[in-house]
Amino acid sequence: MTPEDYNELEFELAGWPIHLISYRLGESWVCKVDNVSPGALIARSTGRTREAAEQEATSKAEKRLAATRRMPIA
Repeated sequence: MTPEDYNELEFELAGWPIHLISYRLGESWVCKVDNVSPGALIARSTGRTREAAEQEATSKAEKRLAATRRMPIA
């Protein structure tokens, strides 16, 4: 299968810059959220609509990022 309706967004979530990618694969939508700087995958999800997939992935990512400790800058 080939991804269709590919979309990329960058914004801040829970104080962290993120990169959100969503696309249609067959009948379902796929969404991935990664950290902008290293590009590490934070969350992914699938859904019947783009909005459902993006909502679930951002919700998962927000919970994980909110729980991430930040080291103070010396």
